[in-house]
Amino acid sequence: MTAPPTSTAAFLDFRNVGQVFQTRRGPFEALRDINLQVQQGEFLCVIGHSGCGKSTLLNMVSGFLQPSSGSVNLHGTPIQQPGPDRMVVFQNYSLLPWLTVWQNVEMAVRSARPELDGSTRRNVVAHHLEMVGLMDARTKRPAQISGGMRQRVAIARALAVSPEVLILDEPFGALDAITKEELQEELLTIWQEQQPTVLMITHDIDEALFLADRIVMMTNGPSATIGEILDVPFERPRGYEAIQDDPRYGQLRNHALDFLYRRYAHDVD
Repeated sequence: MTAPPTSTAAFLDFRNVGQVFQTRRGPFEALRDINLQVQQGEFLCVIGHSGCGKSTLLNMVSGFLQPSSGSVNLHGTPIQQPGPDRMVVFQNYSLLPWLTVWQNVEMAVRSARPELDGSTRRNVVAHHLEMVGLMDARTKRPAQISGGMRQRVAIARALAVSPEVLILDEPFGALDAITKEELQEELLTIWQEQQPTVLMITHDIDEALFLADRIVMMTNGPSATIGEILDVPFERPRGYEAIQDDPRYGQLRNHALDFLYRRYAHDVD
C-alpha cells in the first residue's frame, strides 16, 4: 500500500522529502522521495533495518535536521527548528543526572510553558509523575532508579509540556521484556488520555502491531524510501493477549517479517 496523496489540510506531511549528506567520499543520499501524510492524534510506527533513515526522518520532524529537498510541514507550515510542540524521547533517557525526578520534569514545564503559575506548574508535574507511577520516586536522582523508571521520567517530561507531536526513538530498546511490555501498556494509556500525534521508531514488529494505527516500513539505505504502509486494524483499547489471539495478527506479523527479511533482507541485521 502506498501513502495517500498529500494535501495542504494535512496535520503533518512529508512532501517529496530527500536527504543528502556531504561526506569525505562525496554525497550520500540517505532518503529519497518520502511522501507521507499523518493525521492528528495518530500513532505511527516506523520500522526498517539499520541505516534506512528512520532517525533521519524523525529528526526532520523534531527540527534537528532540514531536508535537502522537499519539505516537512506541520499545520501546512514547513518545520524549520525544534520547538516545544514536538518533544523527543530517546533510548538513552537523556535526563539531567544532577536533578531529581521531579526537577527533570519541572524544568521542562517551566521552560516550555512559562505562562503557568507555580501552583499550576506543580500540579502539571505531579499529574504526569502520577501517570507513570513515579510520585514516590520524585526526590530521587536518575542514578538511583532503574532504566525502566528513567524512561518513565523521560516520557512524563515530554508529555508534561503538552506537545502536539511526540517523537519516540526506540524508547524501549534497552529494556528487559517485562519492563518493556509494562511501559508499552502505560504509553498507550497516556496516549489515549492526551491524544498527541506519535511517531515512533522501533525494530520490534510485535511492539509496532500493539501500539500503532499504521506501520511505515522503510526500504534499505542508501536512497531509502517508504516501501509499504500497513494499516493495523485492532480496536482500542488493546491488550497483548487479545490481539495475539486475533487471526489477523499472525497475518500482519508474517507480512512485515516477509518485507524485512525476504524482500528487504539486510546482510548485517
